[in-house]
Amino acid sequence: MADRDRDPDRNQPQEIQLLHPPPHYRQTGPSNTQIVAVLTLLPVGGSLLALAALTLTGTLIGLSIAIPLFIIFSPVIVPATIAITMAVAGFLSSGAFGLTGLSSLNYGLKRMIRANAGAGVGKGQAKRGMWDMLGYVGQKTKDVGQNMENKAHEGGGAVRT
Repeated sequence: MADRDRDPDRNQPQEIQLLHPPPHYRQTGPSNTQIVAVLTLLPVGGSLLALAALTLTGTLIGLSIAIPLFIIFSPVIVPATIAITMAVAGFLSSGAFGLTGLSSLNYGLKRMIRANAGAGVGKGQAKRGMWDMLGYVGQKTKDVGQNMENKAHEGGGAVRT
C-alpha cells in the first residue's frame, strides 16, 4: 500500500490510446483533394456564369432592337412563322411515323421468331420471311405511287417525274 501512495502517476486517470480513432474524429476539415477541386472548379464556374450573363445581355439587346422590326414586318413574319411551324411539325411527325413503323416491324420479326421457334423454324427462315414481306410492301407502295401518278396525268394535273 505504501507504494501506491508514493507513486503520483498511479492516482491519475490513464489515457486510452486508440489504434483507429472513430471516423468522426479523423478529419477536422476538407481534404487536400477537395480543396484542389474547389480551387480548380471555382474559376471555371465563374467564367461560365460570366458567359451566361453576357449571353443574357446580348439577348436582351437583340430583342430590344428586333421587337420594333417584328411589329413593322408582322404581316410577313406571322405567315412565315406559321409555315415554318407547319414544316417542322411535318418533319417531326414523319420521323415519329418512321420510328413507329420500324418498331412495329421489329415487333413483328420478334413475334414471328418466337412463334416459329416451337415449330422448328430457324431464325434465318424467320428473317427471310420478314424480308419477303418487306419486299412485298415496298413493291405494293411503288405500285400505289405509280397508280396515283397515272391518275394525275390522266386528270391533267401538273405532276411531273
